[in-house]
Amino acid sequence: MIPLNKPIIGSEEKNEVLKVLDSGNLTNRLGEGSMNKAFQKELADYLNVKHVLTVNSGSAALHAALLASGVDNGDEVVVPPFTFIATANVVVLAGAKPIFADINARNYTIDPAKFKKAITKKTKAVIPVHLYGHPADMDPIMELAEDKGITVVEDCAQSIGSEYKGKRTGSIAHLGCYSFYASKNITTGEGGAVTTNDDELANKIRMIRRHGEKEEYKCERLGHNYRMPEMEAAIGRVQLRRLPSFLEARTRNAENLTESLKDIAGIQLPIVEEWAKHAWYLYTIRVKAGFSSISRNDLMRKLNESEIASAPYYESPIHLSPYYSKTFKYKKGNFPESEKAADEVLSIPCHPALTSEDFSKIVNSLRTLLK
Repeated sequence: MIPLNKPIIGSEEKNEVLKVLDSGNLTNRLGEGSMNKAFQKELADYLNVKHVLTVNSGSAALHAALLASGVDNGDEVVVPPFTFIATANVVVLAGAKPIFADINARNYTIDPAKFKKAITKKTKAVIPVHLYGHPADMDPIMELAEDKGITVVEDCAQSIGSEYKGKRTGSIAHLGCYSFYASKNITTGEGGAVTTNDDELANKIRMIRRHGEKEEYKCERLGHNYRMPEMEAAIGRVQLRRLPSFLEARTRNAENLTESLKDIAGIQLPIVEEWAKHAWYLYTIRVKAGFSSISRNDLMRKLNESEIASAPYYESPIHLSPYYSKTFKYKKGNFPESEKAADEVLSIPCHPALTSEDFSKIVNSLRTLLK
């Protein structure tokens, strides 16, 4: 099976993990072990931000960012409904209510005009998601948010290496949140990070990730165990050094896919805005209902039968998932662009480990099935 995504781990990562194991320093109570300190500094330099705080997952990064922003009971946080469920879950976990703002149909990120309509007096924060590796349109979002005193938290789980108007995602808003899950452009297994240029927010995140402690056994605020183990940070340092070559391969594969599939009617290929640099976490086509010779689900089934992994990211918008539709009374028709995308999108392999044989098989299978 050609996987949809694949972690690329080599001897250097393994050697760095063994060094940590041999040292006996597997973690640090305050989250400040030597590997984490080094990874934070190197990641901050890459992203051109003042502070990077490593944590143990992308979800932890989002939750900690909301807690540091003061999101609490009675607040509202605007999120797109077309993303991974964690983006909304952390809002509920922080005690607030998720308010959905629909996406645009070109790049599947939050529509700034819909964000504007979603703002109320209770709006405390907004989480624009840089989906599939394509950045959201940040300038109008930042302008609206700063005018209303709303905190902006970039969800960069899928976007390390992407840029918005020459700025790395995660360096634009008040806070940025990364995931280093096994499928991501770089991985630490699990793991994540929070970015910010604000000293006060950085200090709050430091305390939140270690049970609210500023010093050992002196809890000053509510927090959690969100520390990243030293072994994960060791892997992350090596992966970060390899990121440029990973991104080059992803971009090359994406461009070749676009060139090879551009003449097929009935599908929409990924659109890259002129102000965007895409990180190509996922290469996502759109099988347009009524225009293609095959349905999205049939195409996915036949690709999988041919041992080519594919999947709809995301098959159901968050507002139609059982918990959110029941708890917050959302229903079908509330966010039509997200619902239509959920019926039509299909992600196919684009990762750096693809061989020339893999690539030919993917293209030939798609051309045969979509002719």
